[in-house]
Amino acid sequence: MADDGLVTVASSHPVGETVDRLAQLAEGAGLIVFARIDHAANAEAAGLSLRPMQLLVFGHGKGGTPLLNDAPTSGLDLPLKALAWEDEQGRTHVTYNDAAWLGARHHAGAGVAGVVEALGKGLSTLVSKATE
Repeated sequence: MADDGLVTVASSHPVGETVDRLAQLAEGAGLIVFARIDHAANAEAAGLSLRPMQLLVFGHGKGGTPLLNDAPTSGLDLPLKALAWEDEQGRTHVTYNDAAWLGARHHAGAGVAGVVEALGKGLSTLVSKATE
């Protein structure tokens, strides 16, 4: 588990393409893409500049509901989110919340440990495939 709850993975693709790939993989796995937020476009619309940065919000009721039932405050962090962003050198990264950290943060009970583990494995797999 990451100390700060964040997992960051380098991507071989630009931000937009990374998020496209992640969205396609999520939908292909039966997940719902709830939102795609382009922070850089929003900054530009406000007359400001920001390196490329997009947030994808996705999930499925079957995955998150047991955790929500056990630890209602987990609704602050669910559905799952992945942030693709470009650093100062033009490299793309994807950052997401570590599922074990989320479970600990919201004091999830032992009865949903398998759910938390499955969320973590699924998210890690999707991000790994999207960034390769």
